Amino acid sequence: MWKKGKNCLITINYKYEPGYVSVNKEVFYILPIIRINMYIMNHPLKEIRLRLCFIAVILTLASGLLAQVEIIGDVVDANSKEPLIGASVLIKGSNEGNTTDVDGRFKIRTSEELPVTLVISYLGYETREHVVSSSDSRHIIELSEKAVNIDVVEVRAQRLSERARTSALTVESLDVLAIKETPAANFYDGLGSLKGVDLTTASLGFTVINTRGFNSTSPVRSLQVIDGVDNQSPGLNFSLGNFLGAPELDVLKVELVQGASSAFYGPNAFNGCIDMQTKDPFYTEGLSAMVKLGERSLVETAIRYADVFQNSEGEDKFAFKINLSYLSAMDWVADNMEPTIQSTVGKDNPGGYDAVNVYGDENVGLSVQRDFTGDFERIDLPGLGVLHRTGYREQDLVDYDTRNFKGNIGLHYRLTDEVELIAGGNVGSGSTVYQGENRFRLENILFYQTKLELRKKGKFFLRGYLTKEDAGDSFDIYATGQFMVQEAKDQFRWTADYRSFWQSEAAPVIRELEGYPDVNSRPYDYDQQSEVLEMNAELIRMFHERARQVADSSSGSLSDDRYLPGTPEFERVFDRITSNLFNDPDAPGTRFYDKSALYHIHGVYIFKPKFGDIVVGGNFRQYNPDSRGTIFIDTFGREIINREFGLYAGINVALVENRLKVNLTSRLDKNENFDFVVSPAASVIYTPNSDHLLRFSMSSALRNPTLADQYLNLNVGRAQLRGNITGFENLATLESFIDYLNTRDRDTITRIDVAPIQPERVITLEMGYRGTITSQLYIDAGYYFNFYRKFIGYKLGVDLEINPFTNFPTRTRIMRVSANSKELVTSQGFAIGLNYYFDNQIAFSGNYSWNVLNTESNDDIIPAFNTPEHKFNLGFNGRSMTLPLVSSSPKNFGFNINYKWIEGFLFEGSPQFTGEIDTYDLLDVQVNWKFRNLNTTLKIGASNVLNKLQYQTYGGPRIGRMAYISLLYESK
Repeated sequence: MWKKGKNCLITINYKYEPGYVSVNKEVFYILPIIRINMYIMNHPLKEIRLRLCFIAVILTLASGLLAQVEIIGDVVDANSKEPLIGASVLIKGSNEGNTTDVDGRFKIRTSEELPVTLVISYLGYETREHVVSSSDSRHIIELSEKAVNIDVVEVRAQRLSERARTSALTVESLDVLAIKETPAANFYDGLGSLKGVDLTTASLGFTVINTRGFNSTSPVRSLQVIDGVDNQSPGLNFSLGNFLGAPELDVLKVELVQGASSAFYGPNAFNGCIDMQTKDPFYTEGLSAMVKLGERSLVETAIRYADVFQNSEGEDKFAFKINLSYLSAMDWVADNMEPTIQSTVGKDNPGGYDAVNVYGDENVGLSVQRDFTGDFERIDLPGLGVLHRTGYREQDLVDYDTRNFKGNIGLHYRLTDEVELIAGGNVGSGSTVYQGENRFRLENILFYQTKLELRKKGKFFLRGYLTKEDAGDSFDIYATGQFMVQEAKDQFRWTADYRSFWQSEAAPVIRELEGYPDVNSRPYDYDQQSEVLEMNAELIRMFHERARQVADSSSGSLSDDRYLPGTPEFERVFDRITSNLFNDPDAPGTRFYDKSALYHIHGVYIFKPKFGDIVVGGNFRQYNPDSRGTIFIDTFGREIINREFGLYAGINVALVENRLKVNLTSRLDKNENFDFVVSPAASVIYTPNSDHLLRFSMSSALRNPTLADQYLNLNVGRAQLRGNITGFENLATLESFIDYLNTRDRDTITRIDVAPIQPERVITLEMGYRGTITSQLYIDAGYYFNFYRKFIGYKLGVDLEINPFTNFPTRTRIMRVSANSKELVTSQGFAIGLNYYFDNQIAFSGNYSWNVLNTESNDDIIPAFNTPEHKFNLGFNGRSMTLPLVSSSPKNFGFNINYKWIEGFLFEGSPQFTGEIDTYDLLDVQVNWKFRNLNTTLKIGASNVLNKLQYQTYGGPRIGRMAYISLLYESK
C-alpha cells in the first residue's frame, strides 16, 4: 500500500553532520560522534558504556516494545524567518535528536513520554529550549542571533559547510542562499566573485571557470561534477561551462576545490574541481518556478517540481524531481579588427592584413607567393607589398542567437531507512559559440546522461553512469570563412588577377610619379622609392582597392561579384559548406560529426574504526570517441576505444583531543596507453580552538592526455592539429623552415623528433589559515606552490619533403603536435578573503589573489598561463532589511554589490587568437524584495552595470552589460 505524503518531512536524517550517528530501522541519536571518539581515545570506561548503549538500543528496537512518538517542526531565524540549515535539535536529558534539512525542517521519533523538552542550538545563535506536549501539531521554533553587545553579531563563517571550514585544501562555495542572492546574471557567473577564481566568458552561452593558472577556453585541467557525475563532453574531455549542466533551480550548493585534487577526485582534477550538488527531493519537495527577462532579448524560464510518497506505515519511501529550463538571447558579437600576432603587417597596410575576427584573410599557403617585398618584386611591382585576401567577418558567418535547454529527472527509493537507490537522467541541448583552437558554432548540440546509484550516506556508494553527445549541425567558423573565400576563387587565380592588374594599371602610373628613381639605375635607390610611395599613399591605396575588386570578382573585372553576405548565392554556398563534413570526399565542408560516449563506474566504502575513518574506492572509465574522421583519427571504419581505471585509499585520524586531524591518501591510475601513475596526498589540520584553524597539505594530481592529445587529426587551415600517441620523427622546425624559404638552402633546416605524449603531473604544497579575528571579522588565507612535470603543451613543426633536383618542397604541412615539456615548470600564488559583519543584516567581503608562472624555460612548449597576476573583489550585501528611509516597512529587502578588478595579461590561444587582455573592472548589482505571502522574490540587477565593454578571452566578443529582472516562486 502506498499513500501520498502530505508534508515534506524527513523520516531519517542521514546527513552525517559532526555530532550525530543513526541506527538502522528506527531513529536513535547518540552523543556527538566527534566527542565520542575523543572519549574512546582518552577514557576506556566510556567505551564500555557506549557499547552498552548500542546494545540497549538494538535490543529495544528488536523487541519493538517501545511506542514511537513523532515530533516534527521547523527552525527559523527569529528576525528574517529564513530557515536555518543544519541546526541541532535534541531531546533534553537524552541522546535522541536530529538536524534540520535545507528547509530548516526536522523530524524526531522518540520512545520518551510527552511532554519532552527540545534543546535547539545553531552556530551564531542563542540556544533555546522548547517544550513539546503534543505530537499532533507542527512546532515552529525561532532562534535569535547571539549578541556580544548591542552592535556586534557573531561571525557565521559565510554559511560555509563543514567541509569548506575544515578542509586542508582551499574550498570556496556558494550555498543555496548565495545562489539566490548573486548579483551576476546566473549562479555560474557568480562563481567569478569567489577568491582565486578566474572567470572567462567566450560567448553568452559559454563561460569557463578556472583556478591557479593555465586558464583556457578548453579547461582540461579542471574537473566539473554534478552529484558525483563528471559533466565533461566525451569528445572534448572538458565541460562546456554550465551550458550542458545543472538547472539553477535545482542547485543546492557549489563547492570549488582549488589545487591539485586527483587523490580525492581522480584524473583531471588537476587545478581543481567544481563540485555541484543538486537538491534531494526527499528534503525539498514542492513547486519552484522562475522567469527572467533581460537585455539582449534575454528570456529564461525554469520550473522544478518534487514530491514524496509514503508507504502504508507512513514512512517516506519514494521521491522524485523534475527540472526544466530554457534560455534564449542574442549573443555579443566578436568583431575584433586588430591584427593577429601572425599578421606580418598592420592595419595601415594597403594590401590588407590578418584581422582577429575576419576569416579567410590569412596570408597562408606555401605554394603561392603573396609577399611582394623582395628586391626584384619592388622594382617590377612597386607598391604592391604584402597582400591579404578579402575575408569574411565572423558576424557574416554566425547566427548569434543563443538557445539552451536543460532538463533532469531524479527517482529516489529508500530500500531501508539508510540505503537509497537513485536513478536519474540529464539532458542538455542548444546553440551557442564556443572558442577553442578556432571559433566554432555549436548548433543543435545534444548531450545526455543517465545514472544509477546505490548509497548509504557516510558509508558507501556504487555509482554508474553513461554520457553521450551529438554535435548536431556544429561547424568551424574560421574554416568556413576560408572555404567561402576559396570557393569564390582559388588563391592562385586571386593573386594572379591582383598582380596582373597591378602590373598593367598601377605600376606604369607609379613609375611616372615625380622623384621616382630610374628603374635601370644600379644600384637601385630603394630608399628614394619608399619616400615617393609614402608621399603618394592615397594613390597607392586607391590602386589597391581597385586591384582587390578585380581579384575578388569571378570574371577578373572591376565588378565585385564575390559571394556577398545576405545574397542567395552566399546562402547557397554557405549552407553547402556548413552541411558537409570535413572529410567529405566529394565536397569537403566544415561540419563536425561527433557522437562520442563515456562509460563510468565508481565505488567507495568507508570503514569507521575507533581511531578514525578509512576510505577505499575505485573507478573504471571507457571512452568511445566517434567522429568519423572529422576530429579524430577514426577514419576508414577504425574504432577507437580508450580505457582507464583507478584505485585509491585514505585514512583520517583525529589526535590531541580532536584538535589535530591528519589525512593520508594515495591513488593509483592506469590508462591503457600509459604506465601506472601514483598520486599521493597528505594534510594536517590544527584547530587550537573553535575560532582558528591552520592547514598544511601536500597534494598531487595526474592529468591523462585527452582524446585530442592522443588521437586528434584536425585541419584548421593554417596548420594540421595532431594528437601524439605514437610520436613524430624528422619534423623541420618552423624557424629553420622559414630560413629555408628565404635562402633555398637545405642546410639551414633543423630536424626534430617529438616523443609520444605522456601524462602530466603536478605536486602542490599549500598552507593556510581560517578563523575569526574579533567577533565580526572572518579571514581565510592561503599560499600554494606548484611543481609541474611533463607539462602538456604543443610543439610546431613542418612535415617537409624537398625535391633534391629542383630544391623545391614536394610536401609541406605545418603540424601542431601535442607534446610534453622536458623541463620542470613551477607556479605559485597567494589568496586572502575577508568577511566583516557590521550587524545582523549587513556584511562586507573582499578577496585578493596573486598568481605567477615562475618558469622562464628554453623549452619550446607553449605554456598558455593566461592568468592575471593580480585581481580582487569587493562585496557589500544586505538581507532581511527594511527599505532605506522607511523604518516601518517589513524586513523583506535585500541587495548585493560586487566590484571586480582584473589586471591585464597575455592570453595565449591559437595564433589567430593570441593577444593582450587589457586591465578591466566590472560592477555587478542586484536588489530584491520578498513577497512572503506569495512565496515570491522579485530581483532586479545587472552584471557589468556600467557597460564597460571588455574582452575576457582574446578572439571572443567584448562582454557588456546584462541587466535583468526575475521572479522566483517557491512553494512552502
